[in-house]
Amino acid sequence: MTGGDAILVIGPSWVGDMVMAQVMLRILYQDRHEVAIDVLAPPWSLPLLARMPEVRRAIPLPIGHGEFGLATRWHLGRGLRGEYGQAIVLPNSLKSALIPWFAAIPRRTGFVGEMRFGLLNDARQLDKKRWPRTVDRFSVLARPRSASLPDPLPQPRLHADPEAGRAILARFSPTLTPSPLLALCPGAEYGPAKRWPAVYFTTLARDMTMEGWRVVVLGSVKESALGEEILAEGVPGALDLTGKIALEEAVDVLALADAVVTNDSGLMHVAAALDRPGVAIFGSSDPAHTPPLGGRLHILSLGLPCAPCFKRECPLGHLDCLRKITPEMVKNALNR
Repeated sequence: MTGGDAILVIGPSWVGDMVMAQVMLRILYQDRHEVAIDVLAPPWSLPLLARMPEVRRAIPLPIGHGEFGLATRWHLGRGLRGEYGQAIVLPNSLKSALIPWFAAIPRRTGFVGEMRFGLLNDARQLDKKRWPRTVDRFSVLARPRSASLPDPLPQPRLHADPEAGRAILARFSPTLTPSPLLALCPGAEYGPAKRWPAVYFTTLARDMTMEGWRVVVLGSVKESALGEEILAEGVPGALDLTGKIALEEAVDVLALADAVVTNDSGLMHVAAALDRPGVAIFGSSDPAHTPPLGGRLHILSLGLPCAPCFKRECPLGHLDCLRKITPEMVKNALNR
């Protein structure tokens, strides 16, 4: 595979978006006969990209989220010259299109976004009605302008190591029982308007434990307080791993789950890409825009007149889109 045949993908900055981007990578890999694909992305995403067999190499972008970092982008782009025949830019920001331009990659594909004419020479207009889902918008960039998407789309599929997952659980709970495992993912980095109330997670965890399930709570260090709150009054045998394990370890633990209950979050998309069954709870966001892919996570969304508002916090102050989804409703959905 010569350098000019390879493709550089400028990846997104969110966990869920990176999982959905795997669909586009799979289309590229299949359409172009196992073409070499490298992904330039934030350092946190490298272990996730390592779980995607379509990715030859993950290149860390040493710039914080929201930073411009012009000099760093210039040096990185210059260092990549001559290695790629095409770049596909998934984010819509102007700065995300700079590195392929600095790298003088012959074909630079992406949506027009922040007026990126010149930076992109294969600039597409985004038709939001035709491509309502994020996964569609990513995937259409894998094909020429006139080409349609595969029907059905390939699904994201992350590789996991079940033995590593069992070792992680055993490390934190040496007396692990063979009970069915329920994974709770109570976080959503975007904001509180996407988080089902912690007390509801507590009620669900207690109810499921009484029915013989073992509960594990997963999330990043930013969600450690949520994990503590959910299990503060005690749930027998429950394990709080929020902030205690890395993202790649959470992938291996999630792969063991017999069921998952999750907000619309990065871990929701990870669970879907691991083909786990369960319930995905939507509040301020739109399940028609960023649904869990694969069909094994049942979506709970009330469709209130005020939703989806896409706000980080409830602008009306009541959070009815989440508070009116009761633990009993989630439990019934699990049982189904």
